[in-house]
Amino acid sequence: MAAQRTQTLVLIGHGMVGHRLLEALAERGALADPAVPGGPGWQVTVLAEEDVPAYDRVHLSSVFTGADPDRLGLSAPEFLSGHGIDLRLGDPAEQVDPAARTVTTTSGAVVPYDALVLATGSYPFVPPIPGADAPGCFTYRTLYDVDALTRYAEQARTGVVIGGGLLGLEAAGALRTLGLATHVVEFGPRLMPLQVDDGGAAALRATIESMGVAVHTGVGAAEVETDADGKACLLKLSDGERLPADVVVFSAGVRPRDRLAREAGLAVGDRGGVAVDERCRTTDPYVYAIGECAQTSDGRVYGLVAPGYQMAETVADQLAGSGTTVFTGADTSTRLKLLGADVASFGDPFADGRDGGPRATEIVFSDGREGVYKKLLLGPEGQLLGGILVGDAEAYGSLKPHAGRRLPGPPEAFLLPAGAAGAELPGADALPDGAVVCSCHNVTKGAVAGAIAEHGLTDIGGVKRCTKAGTGCGGCVNTLQTVLDAAGVEKSRGLCEHFPELTRPEIYALIRTEHIRSYTELTERYGSGGTGTGGNAGAGTGGNTGPGAGASAGTDGNAGTDGNAGTDGNAGTDRNAGTDGIAGAGCTVCKPVVANVLGTLAPELGLRHVLDGEQAALQDSNDLFLANLQKDGTYSVVPRVPGGEITAEQLIAIGEVARDHGLYSKITGGQRIDLFGARKEELPAIWRRLIAAGLESGQAYGKSLRTVKSCVGSRFCRFGQGDSVQLAIDLELRYRGLRAPHKIKGGVSGCLRECAEARGKDIGVIATAGGWNLYVCGNGGTSPRHADLLASDLSAAELFALIDRFLMYYIRTGERLERTSAWLERLGGGTGGVSGTGGTGGTAGARGLARLREVLIEDSLGICADLEAQMDRHVAAYRDEWQAVLDDPAALARFEPHVAGVEFLEPGRGRAAVLADGTEAALFRDGDGEVYAVGNRDPFSGADVIANGIMGSRDGVPVVASPMHKQEFDLRTGACLDDPAVTLPVLPVPTARP
Repeated sequence: MAAQRTQTLVLIGHGMVGHRLLEALAERGALADPAVPGGPGWQVTVLAEEDVPAYDRVHLSSVFTGADPDRLGLSAPEFLSGHGIDLRLGDPAEQVDPAARTVTTTSGAVVPYDALVLATGSYPFVPPIPGADAPGCFTYRTLYDVDALTRYAEQARTGVVIGGGLLGLEAAGALRTLGLATHVVEFGPRLMPLQVDDGGAAALRATIESMGVAVHTGVGAAEVETDADGKACLLKLSDGERLPADVVVFSAGVRPRDRLAREAGLAVGDRGGVAVDERCRTTDPYVYAIGECAQTSDGRVYGLVAPGYQMAETVADQLAGSGTTVFTGADTSTRLKLLGADVASFGDPFADGRDGGPRATEIVFSDGREGVYKKLLLGPEGQLLGGILVGDAEAYGSLKPHAGRRLPGPPEAFLLPAGAAGAELPGADALPDGAVVCSCHNVTKGAVAGAIAEHGLTDIGGVKRCTKAGTGCGGCVNTLQTVLDAAGVEKSRGLCEHFPELTRPEIYALIRTEHIRSYTELTERYGSGGTGTGGNAGAGTGGNTGPGAGASAGTDGNAGTDGNAGTDGNAGTDRNAGTDGIAGAGCTVCKPVVANVLGTLAPELGLRHVLDGEQAALQDSNDLFLANLQKDGTYSVVPRVPGGEITAEQLIAIGEVARDHGLYSKITGGQRIDLFGARKEELPAIWRRLIAAGLESGQAYGKSLRTVKSCVGSRFCRFGQGDSVQLAIDLELRYRGLRAPHKIKGGVSGCLRECAEARGKDIGVIATAGGWNLYVCGNGGTSPRHADLLASDLSAAELFALIDRFLMYYIRTGERLERTSAWLERLGGGTGGVSGTGGTGGTAGARGLARLREVLIEDSLGICADLEAQMDRHVAAYRDEWQAVLDDPAALARFEPHVAGVEFLEPGRGRAAVLADGTEAALFRDGDGEVYAVGNRDPFSGADVIANGIMGSRDGVPVVASPMHKQEFDLRTGACLDDPAVTLPVLPVPTARP
């Protein structure tokens, strides 16, 4: 049905699925060119009920936590105008006439069509109970619903959600965020009855109730009772119980919006939904239906976005392709976080042999203390039929691709806690070719492997360009690298194209031994166009990159005493720093690495602050604004709370800041408080108030020490053998501000009961009757690893000296973004992978631990005194980074929301500006004075953040990398180098003021 001339397509509904259809048609080149009247393609008219274009309903709840609703938008104005799409907001379809092929809107407009697509979605089901329409009763589906609920909740104290499914629990989280005492009422016997079984629901319920949300199951809503003003005040349940309810949210399921089809005489399902065939075509061959309004050929109505997207692709293929794509059903696997609890299900989570299916063997792991429940269902031949994960869903990505196949390892490897025998997950190389490795763009392992072979790809950037994998959230990048490795692609030893012969340890050694004080100087001397000698320059031990070699770099008889090191006329003068073309060079790899190394070596080099001068142009967005960038473009603020100890006055100050700035506050796993939703320009004012209360930067934004967690220890605990609180405070204050290859976390437990989970940290300390035991190189996250015992029964002085050595040795020899756990494996001759068990005899980790003991305890390299002295210099030079910015007018100026003019731009660093027509632009100046202007909105996330990205070059092209997920854009053309279908608008460069 591809259009050979201009034909008219009417799309009723502009939600997520409807907009995906428009994108799919555009990707196929099927939309008519507005500049060529009468030319081939589809001229599209979109009739939308809401008065805003399509937005991301999946993340609707983020608006409750302060996200800008505009940043949920999916439809860029340039996309609509560039394809001549006529979007009519607030004028929905009222009637469809299949005989005349016209649609009449509520305004009376009559729109003809050659093809019609119904994407009307669904509506919330509201039980027919008395009082359901009283003020205070809401549904939760649109931005309007969120706004109305938020406003009403300002005067409310209690709320009840009717419905304990996915949307119900999400709504409960919203009420809790709004500060209401919250209840959930579920008519079924358990929460999430369509996704989890009794065991999973019990674990989920325990987690939710521990957060203060009351759960009522096996009971329905009977009546909403009202007060004298007619407003909701109580909810009466079917068992007679009455719950206080200033707010009632109905989330008891949805119904397909199929009225237009019914009235037009099109077939609908017995339980609702426009009946369609496998090509998503209704009983009228010119009318299609997609998304939640459609009953598909398998007799189901799908309420998830992913099946809707597949239907959109199917219709796009009918309208503009071969017409061979069909939709016969979809995978309803899902993973989400509800009220802080991870929940996932995949395959058939209830396989029990009914309906002729295979009878399943259940394998279950349950830990009621931790709220964890995991179940796998295996068929007669050992094939994975499905599963349920509650409380810990880390294995979801490994399990889902194997549904319908035999697992590549023992089932317990996917269920047991990290560190348990047999709990090591198989790697990505065990995945079948059909496994989806990038869920954002539905890219399989086979597609990636095929692209590598066909196009001769050698790096992640190439994989991104050819397959789109890795250009969404970025969470699959490590898996993509595994596929590259399996294809025999050799990984370059160098850091990036700008330092092709230097690793991070070698760059560290060069900067330290030759007293290099700027990125510009390093690039001039040792970059790809520099005059140095590559990997051998200044490293003391030649081209070796092993940790032992790097560690001795500064103590070699030649390195550090060479007449040129630190005394060369080029070293330490910053004569060209930030003033020539090099300011616009570099990339998102090398610039932050050099910034990190300069920050670590600041006391040795006489540098003042990480945002001083040229260093600001090297920082990623988090370090640039000393706060954590969030998905909506706002930032989170985390003050340091050493050891988790905080005064009542400081708690009050944090609460007042959160209240006055409208920030969402959350207690973190590291025993401190995170404040979310701060705009960049608010940060200095927030810092001033926190500093006045005796707080400082917690450096949650940096590759540095985060926290040292503690239990109460011997101060209060009857089992405590040591003062874990004071030791944690002392450790955190000693190592605060220390930048490293990756983040560092610590923990101190007052006894062997290990309540602070110290063995899951990079530095773990446990009190014993004889002193302190030191454990190292543990971590949580996606590849958990228990820490290994480095030394036991240490005095406090011995403990600090050994930790000094450990951290400085790691900083000198760790690779970029290498956690201590992977570093330990590499020390022992491994590839840097994490075993997940820690310290098993004969493994790379055990050999690495032996190597650490040689270097740090036996002093085999003769560097222990030097490592301790370097740490002492760091401690003496420490200065709170928030306070340093407040004391520096030049640094403070970067926090203004917009730059006043191009004359205020710093070389190599972007700033946002408002152009004369009101457009928000991202302006960049390179070292030669060339200024570029592009749109400031990141097309992938919708956040206005492009100006905060790192400016650099890629294959000689000036680029900026989005600070969200690092997609790079050509500053000359706006083209995305990682996804050719995406562009930034190129804008006129404003003239400098006289």
